[in-house]
Amino acid sequence: MRTDRLGPMVKWILVVVGVLLALMGILWTLQGLGFVGGSVMSGATEWAVIGPITALVGVGLAVVGLRRAR
Repeated sequence: MRTDRLGPMVKWILVVVGVLLALMGILWTLQGLGFVGGSVMSGATEWAVIGPITALVGVGLAVVGLRRAR
């Protein structure tokens, strides 16, 4: 994705959405591994797989936003 044509606001939105996705992915991973309880996701193996994937997508979005935010 070419970010040199995006405005500064869109770039920062990418960073914020990326960070939120990464945090959600970390939470889902911890729930899937059983470290965080109180949810139907707790101890469910699929969330231990979905979580890291989501976190990586979030980090990728944040990096894309940060690379051209300057």
